[in-house]
Amino acid sequence: MRSLVCRPRKSRCLQYDNLIARAYSEGQSPAFFRRRQLGQGRRPFSRRAVAQPVTKAHQRTLKTVTKRRVDELPQGGLGLPPVEKEVERNEYPTVVKQAKENMIRYEDCVLLTRVGGFYELYFDQAEKYGRLLNLKVARKNTVAGPVPMAGFPFFQLDRYMKTLVQDMNLSVALSEEFALDNSGKIKAGGLLFDRRVSRIISAGTLIDENFMDPYENNFLLAIHVSISDSSKPHPPTSTAPAQSSMTGQIGLAWMDLSTGDFSIQTCNAESLPSAVASIGPREVIINQDPDVLRSQGFTHLPDPNLYPLTFKDLPGAFREKSSWNNVLESPLTEQSAAQLTNQEVLAGSDLLDYGVSHLQGLGLKLQPPVRRHMSDNLEIDRNTMRALEIKETLAHRAFKGSLLHAVRRTATKSGSRLLASRLASPSASLKVIEERLDLVTYFLHAEDMREQILALLQQTSDSQRLVQKFSLGRGMPDDLLSLSKTILSMNQVAELFDSVFDESVSRSSGDNEALLPVKDLVSRLNINEPTTLAQRINEAVDEEGVQENHAVADDEAAGFSELAEQVLSGKATVLSTDQSRPGPRASKPRSARTILTPARDIEDEIWIMKRKASKALDRLHEQIDELCRQRYTLAETLREQLGAPSLTLKWTPGLGHICHLKGKDTMIPIHEVVGARSVSSSKSTRSFYYPPWTDLGRSMDQLKLRIRAEEQKVFRDLSKQVILNLVWLRRNAVVLDELDIACSSALLAHEQSLTRPIMVTSNTQNIIGGRHPTVNAGLEEEGRSFTPNDCLLSSVNRIWLITGPNMGGKSTFLRQNALIYVLAQAGLYVPAKYVELGVIDKLFTRVGSADNLSSDQSTFMVEMMETAAILKGATERSFVVMDEVGRGTTPADGIAIGAACLRHLHNQSKCRTLFATHYHSLADMLPDLDGIEYYCTRLHDGPNASFSFDYRILKGVNRSSHALKTAMLAGLPKSVIEDARGILDGIGQESV
Repeated sequence: MRSLVCRPRKSRCLQYDNLIARAYSEGQSPAFFRRRQLGQGRRPFSRRAVAQPVTKAHQRTLKTVTKRRVDELPQGGLGLPPVEKEVERNEYPTVVKQAKENMIRYEDCVLLTRVGGFYELYFDQAEKYGRLLNLKVARKNTVAGPVPMAGFPFFQLDRYMKTLVQDMNLSVALSEEFALDNSGKIKAGGLLFDRRVSRIISAGTLIDENFMDPYENNFLLAIHVSISDSSKPHPPTSTAPAQSSMTGQIGLAWMDLSTGDFSIQTCNAESLPSAVASIGPREVIINQDPDVLRSQGFTHLPDPNLYPLTFKDLPGAFREKSSWNNVLESPLTEQSAAQLTNQEVLAGSDLLDYGVSHLQGLGLKLQPPVRRHMSDNLEIDRNTMRALEIKETLAHRAFKGSLLHAVRRTATKSGSRLLASRLASPSASLKVIEERLDLVTYFLHAEDMREQILALLQQTSDSQRLVQKFSLGRGMPDDLLSLSKTILSMNQVAELFDSVFDESVSRSSGDNEALLPVKDLVSRLNINEPTTLAQRINEAVDEEGVQENHAVADDEAAGFSELAEQVLSGKATVLSTDQSRPGPRASKPRSARTILTPARDIEDEIWIMKRKASKALDRLHEQIDELCRQRYTLAETLREQLGAPSLTLKWTPGLGHICHLKGKDTMIPIHEVVGARSVSSSKSTRSFYYPPWTDLGRSMDQLKLRIRAEEQKVFRDLSKQVILNLVWLRRNAVVLDELDIACSSALLAHEQSLTRPIMVTSNTQNIIGGRHPTVNAGLEEEGRSFTPNDCLLSSVNRIWLITGPNMGGKSTFLRQNALIYVLAQAGLYVPAKYVELGVIDKLFTRVGSADNLSSDQSTFMVEMMETAAILKGATERSFVVMDEVGRGTTPADGIAIGAACLRHLHNQSKCRTLFATHYHSLADMLPDLDGIEYYCTRLHDGPNASFSFDYRILKGVNRSSHALKTAMLAGLPKSVIEDARGILDGIGQESV
């Protein structure tokens, strides 16, 4: 007989252990399963062995053994519910878990998670970016394993955001804390906050960050390129470019989230670099994959070294033009909607999709799109923008030394942005140019008026960005005050012009004609509704309270800085806003709450709104005044009852509402006061609770909360009024910006004796006594004078071939004529004695030398690519500046290329051209080109091997470049100079 040994006690205990494991895995207690087992008619398990009927033989010893036949054993299951496999519960803490989920959801972003007074990085992002940001990377021990983390105080957000977004061109997902209601707290297991991404911040989606450049627009540009479906991608070869399969025009759409500007345009592939350069975006999004574009022969992608590029096919939620009205301050009219091309709609859709997704629910309100045309503005490509140093210098990319630095005298930040935009994209419309020049002319002669306008403009704030903050729900009380002051200054400007217009009625017709452009501009001001808004703001907002509130915020920031230093040194603990764990009792570390929460009394409360801001607010203040009087009476009664003159009724963060004694009064017994209970004492102070003061203090706290709520209601009402006046506030801001440019340009013209250019439609260029605006300003600072020069071009003599020594001023002459065009077509006066210019459509320059090794382009290759763009793009209305074409190769090849380029410009392009070269033989190779004239600069030798440059441009050809004298100025050793002179004499100038 086969037997089987069973040990019931051990078996039953194992089942019981499994039951406990299952209970905890399902979040239930073992007692729950015991009750369920009883309900199912089964005996519950216990830790004791279950008694079994045994025979006498089995009772001889304590150790029992039961022998059974296999067929006698009960078959089947034990009748227990199936024991599920134990679930692993090694999960991250809730804060870390939320951060990990957000990192997966926003995988292309750096995630910053708000935890109390800090923003924190976790996991691989903490290790990667923590060190780059110079943050201490720590490891947080959790049941799921160590978690790398790094963080910084919340008030340093802009500092680190600048590094991540502007310097490193990264996108940042900002995860903020959102307070949970009672039901939410229960679902979250007692947590106070939910953390979710409130906004994605990239270089082109900045709104009001402190590190934004207030003098430059922050444009986000969307480029939509359509490719025919029938085209098959094929890899381009280095010998022959692929044929493009793009369909028609390219759509462009760009906006500035900080101001609400929104523009759209179409262009072709060849004009794209010029369009992008004139816009000057901070970030570019393109709907096509770059490899697909290159396979179709598209070689005009923006340089990723200049702009952060995002290649993304967006969902197209705004493909219907009617859907745009949801994000516009006023809906599209039927006429403007009908004018939009398909490519413009697609580009606008991409732009709005990207912007809305980054704002994560913030209410976007843009101005209706302004439809622009390439023909409306002077085309300036990126190479020309850099070579002419319009916005920044070529060598150090610095603002000082640029054209914008030389001419900017604006009184407002928004006026500076408009001026920068006009210089980067001057007008090509004769009507627009003349209107701008008329405004400058008026303020040049009306000196008193100009000074008063500039003084009023200096009192204004950047209303365009202020208004946009309110449209996005990010406005603050101090923004309301700034907006109010701007509106009142605007009102004074309108009143000033009204008085001038009234006086002009009795003047001559000539004076009235000069006022016409000013009247047209000022007539666009609407000050009635905004003035009412400003008065309401001044009646409601307490300016002193706002300033005091800022001071308190600065103190809190200093407190967080102290806390951060203590955390890094290990002398403090940071209490999580979700779960606070006290530190060791012995060390008593200071927490964020201890450092930052001031013991503020009701009498020290800072109110943002005036008590008369609303009737409800006034009633609440009257009630709290009554409670303050009761408090004073109660304090006096207690002082008399106890004979304690030092007694005060106060509130502290740790004890709440207490009666406080100090000095000798601490020895007074308080048991005589009914309900008094001592809570704290020291050698010099004593505190006790007193129920009447506790009840009174609670009533005051409740009123304080009601006042805060009413203040928020008043603030929301004012913010709503700002949004209702959004259209007029923006239009008025544009008028002020144009006045700013007109007045400041007139001031510049007065200071530097500038001249109004005469603009015509013919191919004329008559510049008498022209000066380089930035070089002239630099020489004047050094006490030196600039040598002015003339430049006379026409449809007959349209090319000047210029020779001369190195350092002789050829490049300066070329650039100054190009800059005079930029200034004139931007509507500004120019540095010359007399200027008559035919309006040009495109401006090209080929100057300097640089390589692009990252793109496998040598110096000569870059030079040839720039030359090719000029020869293909120049028209009869263009102005071309070319310096040293062909110098990057052998002299023979360089001369051939130079001569061929001149022939093409003369015979094909027929544009106005200044061509500087050291290849003197070119002057002898082009006798058949009657449209070329020859000019040069010279060098004069003096005694004792001295020499001087003559910077005047004179007729003729200079056959010597005097390179050895320039080399001597540069500091080459004398022996090298002498050796070079001997070699040059041996081979001869002509053979070279």
